[in-house]
Amino acid sequence: MFLLKMRSTSSKSATVSAKNNIIFGPVNSRRFGMSLGVDLSPSVKQCNFDCLYCELAPSATVDKQSLTVSVGEIITQLQKHLHDKIDVITLTANGEPTLYPHLESLIDAINKIKGKTQTLILTNSATLVNEKTFHSLLKLDQVKLSLDAVSHDIFKKIDRPHPSIQIENVVQKVIDFSHIYTGKLFIEVLFVRDLNDTQQEIEKLNKVLHKIKCQRIDIGTIDRPPAYPVEGISYKELHDIALMFDADLPIHIASRLHAEPNNSYYTKEEVLNTLDKRPLTSEDIDLLFDEKSKENLNDLLTCNEVTIKNVGNLTFYIPADNLKRKRQRSSGH
Repeated sequence: MFLLKMRSTSSKSATVSAKNNIIFGPVNSRRFGMSLGVDLSPSVKQCNFDCLYCELAPSATVDKQSLTVSVGEIITQLQKHLHDKIDVITLTANGEPTLYPHLESLIDAINKIKGKTQTLILTNSATLVNEKTFHSLLKLDQVKLSLDAVSHDIFKKIDRPHPSIQIENVVQKVIDFSHIYTGKLFIEVLFVRDLNDTQQEIEKLNKVLHKIKCQRIDIGTIDRPPAYPVEGISYKELHDIALMFDADLPIHIASRLHAEPNNSYYTKEEVLNTLDKRPLTSEDIDLLFDEKSKENLNDLLTCNEVTIKNVGNLTFYIPADNLKRKRQRSSGH
Protein backbone atom coordinates (compact mmCIF):
# COMPACT_ATOMS: atom_id res chain seq x y z
CA MET A 1 0.00 0.00 0.00
CA PHE A 2 1.41 3.41 -0.97
CA LEU A 3 1.00 6.20 1.56
CA LEU A 4 0.24 9.82 0.69
CA LYS A 5 2.40 11.82 3.11
CA MET A 6 0.68 14.95 4.41
CA ARG A 7 1.06 17.27 7.38
CA SER A 8 -1.69 19.04 9.22
CA THR A 9 -1.44 22.82 9.07
CA SER A 10 -4.10 23.31 11.72
CA SER A 11 -5.03 21.83 15.07
CA LYS A 12 -8.56 21.28 13.73
CA SER A 13 -9.54 18.13 11.92
CA ALA A 14 -8.99 18.36 8.17
CA THR A 15 -10.62 16.14 5.56
CA VAL A 16 -8.21 14.70 3.01
CA SER A 17 -8.69 12.72 -0.16
CA ALA A 18 -6.77 9.46 -0.22
CA LYS A 19 -9.00 7.22 -2.31
CA ASN A 20 -6.10 5.18 -3.67
CA ASN A 21 -4.90 4.28 -0.19
CA ILE A 22 -8.08 3.55 1.75
CA ILE A 23 -8.69 -0.02 0.57
CA PHE A 24 -6.00 -2.70 0.54
CA GLY A 25 -6.01 -6.42 -0.09
CA PRO A 26 -7.77 -8.71 -0.07
CA VAL A 27 -5.26 -10.81 1.86
CA ASN A 28 -5.77 -14.35 3.08
CA SER A 29 -5.52 -14.12 6.87
CA ARG A 30 -5.02 -17.49 8.57
CA ARG A 31 -6.90 -16.26 11.62
CA PHE A 32 -9.75 -14.33 9.99
CA GLY A 33 -10.12 -15.62 6.43
CA MET A 34 -10.11 -13.54 3.22
CA SER A 35 -9.78 -9.99 4.52
CA LEU A 36 -10.40 -6.69 2.74
CA GLY A 37 -8.64 -3.91 4.65
CA VAL A 38 -9.98 -0.41 5.25
CA ASP A 39 -7.32 2.10 6.38
CA LEU A 40 -8.96 4.84 8.44
CA SER A 41 -5.78 6.94 8.48
CA PRO A 42 -4.34 6.40 4.99
CA SER A 43 -2.28 9.58 4.73
CA VAL A 44 -0.24 9.59 7.96
CA LYS A 45 0.31 7.69 11.23
CA GLN A 46 -2.17 8.86 13.88
CA CYS A 47 -2.04 6.79 17.06
CA ASN A 48 -2.52 7.07 20.81
CA PHE A 49 0.35 4.55 21.27
CA ASP A 50 3.94 4.68 20.06
CA CYS A 51 4.68 0.97 20.53
CA LEU A 52 8.27 -0.22 20.68
CA TYR A 53 7.46 -3.01 18.22
CA CYS A 54 5.40 -0.97 15.73
CA GLU A 55 6.28 -1.55 12.07
CA LEU A 56 5.63 2.15 11.38
CA ALA A 57 8.14 4.87 12.18
CA PRO A 58 8.13 6.38 15.69
CA SER A 59 5.80 9.35 16.13
CA ALA A 60 4.28 11.48 18.87
CA THR A 61 1.06 10.10 20.31
CA VAL A 62 -2.27 11.84 19.69
CA ASP A 63 -5.71 11.46 21.25
CA LYS A 64 -7.66 12.33 18.09
CA GLN A 65 -7.23 12.38 14.33
CA SER A 66 -6.31 15.70 12.71
CA LEU A 67 -6.48 14.33 9.15
CA THR A 68 -9.55 12.31 8.18
CA VAL A 69 -11.27 10.81 5.18
CA SER A 70 -15.04 11.10 4.79
CA VAL A 71 -17.44 8.23 5.39
CA GLY A 72 -18.79 8.73 1.87
CA GLU A 73 -15.37 8.33 0.28
CA ILE A 74 -14.65 5.17 2.30
CA ILE A 75 -17.97 3.60 1.33
CA THR A 76 -17.51 4.52 -2.34
CA GLN A 77 -14.11 2.85 -2.43
CA LEU A 78 -15.29 -0.15 -0.40
CA GLN A 79 -18.18 -0.83 -2.78
CA LYS A 80 -15.74 -0.99 -5.71
CA HIS A 81 -13.73 -3.78 -4.07
CA LEU A 82 -16.30 -5.71 -2.02
CA HIS A 83 -17.46 -9.07 -3.41
CA ASP A 84 -18.91 -12.32 -2.08
CA LYS A 85 -15.49 -14.01 -1.70
CA ILE A 86 -14.52 -11.59 1.09
CA ASP A 87 -14.91 -13.10 4.59
CA VAL A 88 -14.20 -9.95 6.62
CA ILE A 89 -14.03 -6.21 6.12
CA THR A 90 -11.17 -5.25 8.44
CA LEU A 91 -11.08 -1.75 9.89
CA THR A 92 -7.51 -0.78 10.66
CA ALA A 93 -5.25 2.26 10.26
CA ASN A 94 -1.79 3.71 10.10
CA GLY A 95 -2.18 4.05 13.83
CA GLU A 96 -5.32 3.43 15.88
CA PRO A 97 -8.58 3.03 13.88
CA THR A 98 -10.88 3.94 16.78
CA LEU A 99 -9.49 7.49 16.72
CA TYR A 100 -11.47 7.95 13.48
CA PRO A 101 -14.08 10.56 14.52
CA HIS A 102 -16.96 9.18 12.42
CA LEU A 103 -16.52 5.55 13.43
CA GLU A 104 -20.13 4.82 14.41
CA SER A 105 -21.51 6.39 11.23
CA LEU A 106 -19.01 4.39 9.18
CA ILE A 107 -19.94 1.10 10.88
CA ASP A 108 -23.64 1.82 10.31
CA ALA A 109 -22.95 2.54 6.62
CA ILE A 110 -20.86 -0.62 6.17
CA ASN A 111 -23.53 -2.73 7.86
CA LYS A 112 -26.00 -1.57 5.18
CA ILE A 113 -23.86 -2.82 2.27
CA LYS A 114 -21.82 -5.72 3.65
CA GLY A 115 -24.33 -8.51 3.03
CA LYS A 116 -23.05 -11.73 4.59
CA THR A 117 -19.50 -10.41 4.96
CA GLN A 118 -18.36 -9.97 8.57
CA THR A 119 -16.96 -6.72 9.97
CA LEU A 120 -13.77 -6.74 12.07
CA ILE A 121 -11.71 -4.06 13.82
CA LEU A 122 -8.11 -4.34 15.03
CA THR A 123 -7.70 -1.99 18.00
CA ASN A 124 -5.29 -1.41 20.87
CA SER A 125 -8.27 -1.28 23.30
CA ALA A 126 -7.40 2.10 24.84
CA THR A 127 -10.40 4.04 23.49
CA LEU A 128 -12.88 1.63 25.08
CA VAL A 129 -12.80 4.09 27.98
CA ASN A 130 -14.78 6.40 25.68
CA GLU A 131 -18.47 5.48 25.93
CA LYS A 132 -19.21 6.40 22.30
CA THR A 133 -16.39 4.20 21.02
CA PHE A 134 -17.36 1.40 23.41
CA HIS A 135 -20.92 1.29 22.03
CA SER A 136 -19.79 1.72 18.42
CA LEU A 137 -17.67 -1.44 18.61
CA LEU A 138 -20.69 -3.41 19.85
CA LYS A 139 -22.11 -3.05 16.31
CA LEU A 140 -19.25 -5.03 14.73
CA ASP A 141 -19.30 -8.78 14.03
CA GLN A 142 -15.73 -9.33 15.25
CA VAL A 143 -13.39 -7.32 17.47
CA LYS A 144 -9.70 -7.93 18.15
CA LEU A 145 -8.42 -6.15 21.26
CA SER A 146 -4.72 -5.89 22.08
CA LEU A 147 -3.55 -6.24 25.69
CA ASP A 148 0.23 -6.48 25.86
CA ALA A 149 0.57 -5.87 29.59
CA VAL A 150 -1.54 -5.13 32.65
CA SER A 151 1.19 -3.70 34.90
CA HIS A 152 1.43 0.09 34.76
CA ASP A 153 5.21 0.21 34.28
CA ILE A 154 5.41 -2.58 31.67
CA PHE A 155 2.50 -1.11 29.72
CA LYS A 156 4.21 2.30 29.64
CA LYS A 157 7.49 0.77 28.42
CA ILE A 158 6.04 -1.39 25.64
CA ASP A 159 3.09 0.61 24.32
CA ARG A 160 4.32 4.15 25.14
CA PRO A 161 0.72 5.47 25.38
CA HIS A 162 -0.67 8.98 25.25
CA PRO A 163 -0.42 10.55 28.75
CA SER A 164 -4.21 10.41 29.18
CA ILE A 165 -4.29 6.59 29.04
CA GLN A 166 -4.19 4.53 32.24
CA ILE A 167 -3.92 0.75 31.87
CA GLU A 168 -6.12 0.05 34.91
CA ASN A 169 -9.04 1.84 33.23
CA VAL A 170 -8.41 0.11 29.90
CA VAL A 171 -8.33 -3.36 31.51
CA GLN A 172 -11.65 -2.76 33.26
CA LYS A 173 -13.29 -1.59 30.03
CA VAL A 174 -11.99 -4.64 28.15
CA ILE A 175 -13.56 -6.86 30.82
CA ASP A 176 -16.83 -4.90 30.70
CA PHE A 177 -16.93 -5.00 26.89
CA SER A 178 -16.36 -8.76 26.82
CA HIS A 179 -19.40 -9.39 29.02
CA ILE A 180 -21.73 -7.28 26.85
CA TYR A 181 -20.46 -7.92 23.34
CA THR A 182 -22.34 -10.63 21.41
CA GLY A 183 -19.96 -11.01 18.45
CA LYS A 184 -16.64 -12.83 18.17
CA LEU A 185 -14.06 -11.33 20.51
CA PHE A 186 -10.33 -12.01 20.19
CA ILE A 187 -7.57 -10.84 22.53
CA GLU A 188 -4.00 -10.41 21.28
CA VAL A 189 -0.86 -10.26 23.43
CA LEU A 190 2.44 -9.45 21.74
CA PHE A 191 5.55 -10.44 23.68
CA VAL A 192 8.77 -8.40 23.65
CA ARG A 193 11.96 -9.92 25.01
CA ASP A 194 12.82 -8.92 28.61
CA LEU A 195 9.71 -6.78 29.02
CA ASN A 196 6.36 -8.59 29.26
CA ASP A 197 7.74 -12.15 28.95
CA THR A 198 8.52 -12.47 32.66
CA GLN A 199 6.72 -14.97 34.87
CA GLN A 200 5.46 -12.14 37.06
CA GLU A 201 3.75 -10.30 34.19
CA ILE A 202 2.36 -13.52 32.70
CA GLU A 203 0.79 -14.38 36.08
CA LYS A 204 -0.86 -10.95 36.14
CA LEU A 205 -2.08 -11.37 32.56
CA ASN A 206 -3.38 -14.84 33.43
CA LYS A 207 -5.49 -13.40 36.25
CA VAL A 208 -6.96 -10.66 34.05
CA LEU A 209 -7.62 -12.93 31.07
CA HIS A 210 -9.78 -15.16 33.28
CA LYS A 211 -12.15 -12.21 33.69
CA ILE A 212 -12.50 -11.69 29.92
CA LYS A 213 -15.03 -13.66 27.86
CA CYS A 214 -13.51 -14.23 24.42
CA GLN A 215 -13.28 -16.80 21.66
CA ARG A 216 -9.52 -16.89 21.48
CA ILE A 217 -6.37 -15.36 22.97
CA ASP A 218 -3.66 -14.98 20.33
CA ILE A 219 -0.12 -14.72 21.64
CA GLY A 220 2.64 -13.59 19.30
CA THR A 221 5.87 -11.67 19.04
CA ILE A 222 7.71 -9.25 16.78
CA ASP A 223 7.83 -10.54 13.21
CA ARG A 224 8.39 -7.27 11.30
CA PRO A 225 11.20 -4.71 11.66
CA PRO A 226 10.26 -2.71 14.80
CA ALA A 227 10.29 1.06 15.28
CA TYR A 228 12.71 0.76 18.21
CA PRO A 229 15.68 -1.57 18.93
CA VAL A 230 13.76 -4.37 20.67
CA GLU A 231 13.62 -8.13 20.04
CA GLY A 232 10.92 -10.71 19.77
CA ILE A 233 11.06 -14.19 21.26
CA SER A 234 11.26 -17.59 19.58
CA TYR A 235 8.37 -19.94 18.82
CA LYS A 236 9.65 -22.31 21.52
CA GLU A 237 9.61 -19.48 24.06
CA LEU A 238 6.05 -18.62 22.97
CA HIS A 239 5.09 -22.26 23.43
CA ASP A 240 6.64 -22.28 26.92
CA ILE A 241 4.71 -19.10 27.76
CA ALA A 242 1.48 -20.69 26.47
CA LEU A 243 1.97 -23.50 29.00
CA MET A 244 2.36 -20.94 31.79
CA PHE A 245 -1.23 -19.78 31.30
CA ASP A 246 -4.05 -21.80 32.86
CA ALA A 247 -5.20 -24.65 30.63
CA ASP A 248 -8.82 -23.42 30.47
CA LEU A 249 -7.78 -20.19 28.67
CA PRO A 250 -8.16 -20.41 24.84
CA ILE A 251 -4.51 -19.59 24.11
CA HIS A 252 -3.33 -19.78 20.50
CA ILE A 253 0.23 -19.14 19.27
CA ALA A 254 -0.24 -16.75 16.38
CA SER A 255 3.36 -15.94 15.41
CA ARG A 256 5.35 -18.50 13.39
CA LEU A 257 7.52 -16.46 11.05
CA HIS A 258 10.73 -17.40 12.86
CA ALA A 259 9.49 -20.76 14.11
CA GLU A 260 12.03 -23.57 14.18
CA PRO A 261 10.74 -27.17 14.19
CA ASN A 262 11.23 -29.02 17.44
CA ASN A 263 9.92 -32.36 16.11
CA SER A 264 10.10 -34.32 19.36
CA TYR A 265 8.66 -37.76 20.01
CA TYR A 266 5.43 -37.93 22.04
CA THR A 267 3.82 -41.16 23.22
CA LYS A 268 0.03 -41.36 22.99
CA GLU A 269 -0.20 -40.51 26.68
CA GLU A 270 2.12 -37.53 26.19
CA VAL A 271 0.06 -36.38 23.18
CA LEU A 272 -3.08 -36.43 25.34
CA ASN A 273 -1.35 -34.66 28.23
CA THR A 274 0.04 -31.99 25.91
CA LEU A 275 -3.33 -31.36 24.26
CA ASP A 276 -5.02 -31.31 27.66
CA LYS A 277 -2.71 -28.51 28.80
CA ARG A 278 -3.00 -26.59 25.56
CA PRO A 279 -5.02 -27.49 22.42
CA LEU A 280 -2.82 -27.34 19.30
CA THR A 281 -3.41 -26.46 15.66
CA SER A 282 -2.00 -28.51 12.79
CA GLU A 283 0.72 -25.87 12.40
CA ASP A 284 1.71 -26.34 16.05
CA ILE A 285 1.81 -30.10 15.54
CA ASP A 286 4.05 -29.78 12.46
CA LEU A 287 6.52 -27.80 14.57
CA LEU A 288 6.36 -29.92 17.74
CA PHE A 289 5.72 -33.54 16.71
CA ASP A 290 7.90 -35.96 14.76
CA GLU A 291 6.31 -38.37 12.26
CA LYS A 292 5.74 -41.14 14.81
CA SER A 293 4.03 -38.69 17.16
CA LYS A 294 1.73 -37.61 14.32
CA GLU A 295 0.84 -41.28 13.79
CA ASN A 296 0.02 -41.51 17.50
CA LEU A 297 -2.22 -38.44 17.14
CA ASN A 298 -4.02 -39.98 14.15
CA ASP A 299 -4.59 -43.19 16.13
CA LEU A 300 -6.10 -41.14 18.96
CA LEU A 301 -8.36 -39.38 16.46
CA THR A 302 -9.47 -42.71 14.99
CA CYS A 303 -10.47 -44.09 18.40
CA ASN A 304 -12.18 -40.80 19.34
CA GLU A 305 -9.85 -39.99 22.23
CA VAL A 306 -8.93 -36.75 20.46
CA THR A 307 -11.42 -34.54 18.68
CA ILE A 308 -11.32 -31.43 16.50
CA LYS A 309 -12.75 -28.07 17.55
CA ASN A 310 -13.13 -25.08 15.23
CA VAL A 311 -12.57 -21.63 16.77
CA GLY A 312 -13.00 -18.80 14.31
CA ASN A 313 -11.04 -19.86 11.22
CA LEU A 314 -8.68 -22.13 13.16
CA THR A 315 -8.91 -25.86 13.86
CA PHE A 316 -7.66 -27.18 17.20
CA TYR A 317 -6.95 -30.74 18.37
CA ILE A 318 -8.31 -31.33 21.86
CA PRO A 319 -8.83 -34.44 24.06
CA ALA A 320 -12.44 -35.61 23.94
CA ASP A 321 -12.61 -35.73 27.74
CA ASN A 322 -11.34 -32.17 27.93
CA LEU A 323 -14.11 -30.97 25.60
CA LYS A 324 -16.74 -32.86 27.64
CA ARG A 325 -15.53 -31.20 30.86
CA LYS A 326 -15.73 -27.75 29.27
CA ARG A 327 -19.26 -28.41 28.02
CA GLN A 328 -20.32 -29.57 31.47
CA ARG A 329 -18.89 -26.43 33.09
CA SER A 330 -20.58 -24.17 30.55
CA SER A 331 -23.95 -25.86 31.11
CA GLY A 332 -23.62 -25.54 34.88
CA HIS A 333 -23.42 -29.25 35.67
